[in-house]
Amino acid sequence: MAGNDPLSDALSGINNAESVGHLDYTVQPASNIIGSVLEVFYDRGYIDGFEFVEDGKAGQFEVELKGAINECGLVKPRYSAGADEFEKWEKRYLPARDYGALIVTTSHGVMSHYEAREAGIGGQIIAYVY
Repeated sequence: MAGNDPLSDALSGINNAESVGHLDYTVQPASNIIGSVLEVFYDRGYIDGFEFVEDGKAGQFEVELKGAINECGLVKPRYSAGADEFEKWEKRYLPARDYGALIVTTSHGVMSHYEAREAGIGGQIIAYVY
């Protein structure tokens, strides 16, 4: 896949692998933002784990899937949301309240919208998963 957005490619690859029942997926190229998004997926229980593998180029992530993702995707354009505005975006990108997570990049790093709301910080919504 040679899209121009590595995060978009990574998410659609994970989506496809999940939909056909694969239990692992390799994300290439690796990037800090993809690693951060995978970290949130892991923390929220959507994947079993992931590790960075050096390949002499940008590196790659070996992701262990567990069939917990119905859908994940990129949010474009990247909307800015205050800590009190996430509900509007939950309605747009997630199928039900408290089901799934928005991935938000904040001044404190990448986290789920639950953590951002708890910390009282806003940020840019870059992806969603449920």
